[in-house]
Amino acid sequence: MSQPVVAIVGHPNVGKSTIFNRIVGQRISIVEDTPGVTRDRIYAHADWLDHKFSLIDTGGIEISNAPFVKQITAQAEVAIDEADVIILMVNGKEGVTDGDDHIARILYHSNKPVIVAVNKIDNLKQQSDIYDFYSLGLGDPYPISGAHGKGLGDLLDQVIKVLPEDHHDNVNDGIKFSLIGRPNVGKSSLVNAILGEKRVIVSKKAGTTRDATNTHFVDHHQKYTIIDTAGLRKRGKVYENTEKYSVLRAMRSIDDSDVVLVVLNADEGIREQDKKIAGYAHEAGKGIIIVVNKWDQVDKTSATQRNFEGAIRYQFKYLTYAPIIFVSALTKQRLNQLPKLIDKVYHNHEKRITSSNLNDVMMDAISMTPTPTSGTKRLRIYYATQVASAPPTIVIFVNDPTLMHFSYQRYLENQFRKSFDFTGTPLKLITRSRK
Repeated sequence: MSQPVVAIVGHPNVGKSTIFNRIVGQRISIVEDTPGVTRDRIYAHADWLDHKFSLIDTGGIEISNAPFVKQITAQAEVAIDEADVIILMVNGKEGVTDGDDHIARILYHSNKPVIVAVNKIDNLKQQSDIYDFYSLGLGDPYPISGAHGKGLGDLLDQVIKVLPEDHHDNVNDGIKFSLIGRPNVGKSSLVNAILGEKRVIVSKKAGTTRDATNTHFVDHHQKYTIIDTAGLRKRGKVYENTEKYSVLRAMRSIDDSDVVLVVLNADEGIREQDKKIAGYAHEAGKGIIIVVNKWDQVDKTSATQRNFEGAIRYQFKYLTYAPIIFVSALTKQRLNQLPKLIDKVYHNHEKRITSSNLNDVMMDAISMTPTPTSGTKRLRIYYATQVASAPPTIVIFVNDPTLMHFSYQRYLENQFRKSFDFTGTPLKLITRSRK
């Protein structure tokens, strides 16, 4: 089950992004800083009091001389559609504005919990500024300060109270995998070709698929659930770059997946958006397969596939672990290899290695390449143990974590990958002090 979603809405300059960053910045650890991984802070995972949720910042809507009611409505509708709980952010120093009132009227009819957060209440003297916001008819307003972080605990306590309860279905859906990619790379056509029947509407018009569609099937006695996500695109000429909200749909599908198929269009080559999309799956720690579709439409020589694969490895440096497969939804070229490859990546993603085997490999690696030094201190590695799977997570206990240079950690990761098959899955290495 994907995490519940909390959306922050409001007009510009009310401090939405500041509050967003405060909530997720203290609750999320970015475990690597890899070149080429785009982190779009519009969507992030957060937690409060052991309750996990996804947070989206819907951005501001500029109110100018141009008609703005349609723009406000469009943004509010996105929040209504995607969120389980909505935070309406307002500016305590401005009082109730026409934009606040209009958004509130829309949210009032959403039948979803709405919490009014009055920002920029920086001291007790401004506390009385919140009372005007009772006129929005959305319940008690909560005073907060993005500048100082005051009141966020009370706000999040209220969010937790109205979050939907987690529930887990006991139905075995088998291996769940999703297809993500730019519009018109052929995701829906791939779904139909894999299933052998037209269960998903296919159109040459980019963006036909608006929502994720789950379909169950069985191949060689293995159950699968395939999730066809909406393409990442701009959803109409709205002032805000609402491509970020279609990203939310894809992210929720990624959350639900065991394995993610990053689909590229062979006929169009690699685009910047492809790297951004793949980065979402990588950061989520999912098993990943790079699927190059429409391979039948490419004029090929003996070096074409090798050159294309080289370009992928160069552009997606952070996905060296992801296998690449060249397919065609139209001719079904190599599609019969996909289920077996998905199985392999899934089992690697769930893999556990005994501590004794890990330490044997690590000690051999240290003997071949001694640990680095900093000044007069040398990194000492005591032992390693796997603490989690999906993705495999290994904790390495050392004398001083600051002595673990990223290049040596990458070296150890490569040695683990050489000894154990982690094809298709990221591998998380965490350095801890033995004390």
